[in-house]
Amino acid sequence: MEEKKFDVNSIIGFVLLLGIMLWYLYQNQPTPEELAAQEKTKQEQVDNQTNSVTTKTDAYTAPAIAKPLQPTDSLGLVALKNKIGAFAYSATLADPNQNETVFENEVLYLKVNNTGGYISEVKLKQHVDYKNEAIYLVKNNNSIFNIEFSTTDNRTLNTKDLPFESNLETNGDNKVLSMRLKVSPTQFLEYRYELKPNDYMLGFTVRSQGLSNVVNGSQDITLDWRLKAFRQSKSITYENRYTEVNYEYDEGKDDYIGLGDFKEETPEDVTYVSFKQHFFSSILLSDSPFKTSRLESRNLVQDEQIDTVYTKAFAAKLPLTLVGGEFNKNMNLYYGPTDYKLLESYDRNLEETVSLGWGLFGWLNKHVFIPLFGLLSTYFPYGIAIIVMTLLVKMLLSFVQYKQFLSQAKMKILKPELEAIRLKYKDNKMKAQQETMALQNKAGASPLSGCLPALLQLPVFYALFQFFPSEFSLRQKSFLWVEDLSSYDTIAELPFHIPFYGSHISLFPILASIAIFFYMKMTTGQQAVAQPTQEGMPDMSKMMKYMIFISPIMMLFFFNNYASGLSLYYFISNSISIGIMLVIKHYIIDEKKVLAKIEVKKKQPKKQSRFQKKMAEMMEQAEQQKRNQQKRK
Repeated sequence: MEEKKFDVNSIIGFVLLLGIMLWYLYQNQPTPEELAAQEKTKQEQVDNQTNSVTTKTDAYTAPAIAKPLQPTDSLGLVALKNKIGAFAYSATLADPNQNETVFENEVLYLKVNNTGGYISEVKLKQHVDYKNEAIYLVKNNNSIFNIEFSTTDNRTLNTKDLPFESNLETNGDNKVLSMRLKVSPTQFLEYRYELKPNDYMLGFTVRSQGLSNVVNGSQDITLDWRLKAFRQSKSITYENRYTEVNYEYDEGKDDYIGLGDFKEETPEDVTYVSFKQHFFSSILLSDSPFKTSRLESRNLVQDEQIDTVYTKAFAAKLPLTLVGGEFNKNMNLYYGPTDYKLLESYDRNLEETVSLGWGLFGWLNKHVFIPLFGLLSTYFPYGIAIIVMTLLVKMLLSFVQYKQFLSQAKMKILKPELEAIRLKYKDNKMKAQQETMALQNKAGASPLSGCLPALLQLPVFYALFQFFPSEFSLRQKSFLWVEDLSSYDTIAELPFHIPFYGSHISLFPILASIAIFFYMKMTTGQQAVAQPTQEGMPDMSKMMKYMIFISPIMMLFFFNNYASGLSLYYFISNSISIGIMLVIKHYIIDEKKVLAKIEVKKKQPKKQSRFQKKMAEMMEQAEQQKRNQQKRK
């Protein structure tokens, strides 16, 4: 599996978590002119449909649903043949009263445009958006599916403009829709859709019969798929952060083209392209790879304070190759939830489109947290399942906190002796460092002994930071005052917008910030007492005091628009950490016993490691060089 690239928001989240860990240790109405312009545009589109079938659309603009091209008399048929050549026969079969064909199963409602043969509407029947309205992935011309090709008589045609004949039938329990662009009764280009019961995946085939003398195979044939992603969630900022183009290439590797105002990549050997809209995806899969591709993503949200219809515009241009002079491409189309378990069930590597983190972080989510949360959520409500999972994680990592607190306790006990060493060798910093290391080594107390165990928590922190925003099962699940654990909770709407914060107040980020404030106050206070002051170095105790306030404020702003499930986790996690620290401090660690053990260790001969010996030798050499320089003076 290909390791995924960092995006800016993942880096920010990771830096925030890493920073916290390290500081633990140390409807305007249109004007008449606009209405007139719109009316003029509509009229131009109607004119174009009857006068030209080769007009290309803008990179992110889908055409209006066109009426089938129809000749009205023999002269009209001649004119039509001059425009679309041999495919004029298909226009004679078009039904002027049927512009779309509908077919559906228990989970999908689909419309296919008879002009163009492509899917013009997709409704997910079992899901609603944040306004409790039906989820549409395709509607109102936000998507096109077009094949551009040349003919042997030097015409350039686009399937999106041409009339297809539809035929809907059943094949067992499956529904099969055939859309044919005909040259004659036995010569045609066909889009064949097959829909199974209760399935979000459609079989999709592009094939032809008898077109080897019609289609010019020496010219480029391009499949052009475009989609403008509808807004589906309450927070545009949050949804847009996880709305992106993913793809699979080179026999199972996966990647995404990145976030930003405009991103473009040209990967080779692509086997699927996913237009992901955070919790819902539109995916085109191919049995055989596309040799080349051009994938684009454009951000359509210019002002997040303004209610908007679309988040991003996606485009994929993929080459088609004729086999024996004919079209023959077996594919699939997926329209449905970005649900890890559901996507995994297709065994097509689609689960990699879910943003679970790279490397170890993704491994923890896939093999630990997704199965664990799935098990817990079958027995508990989702909010309680989060709390129980947090409790289990903290119990598992409690030994880390114990090691960390024990190290700080040892350093606190040694601080008087370390201060004495500093004063004794205040004019010889190298000697002071040697004596400090020797004392810490004898006592078995080193700042690193507390730092290293704490670093073990970072993979867990970051993995869960990726898990909660991507867990589909949390979507629209309520808990206490929270309506949707996959989105932010709101206890008050503000009459103004605060930069980086928003125009609402979420309670769980406030509670999480309060919890982290008290936890940092405990840990940084202990660490400040334990840490000896180094001459010439900044006062760490003052810096830590600042961080006690800065870190909670950063969390408050950063998580105000994030999933409330994530804020709930951090609130419970830090609250449990406070409890664990109090138990360790008052009931487990006895400073007198720790001091007695230190005294015993100090009297025992301590064998140095190779690294420690090497460091001592280097410091001794540096000290000797310094003495030699002083003698020369």
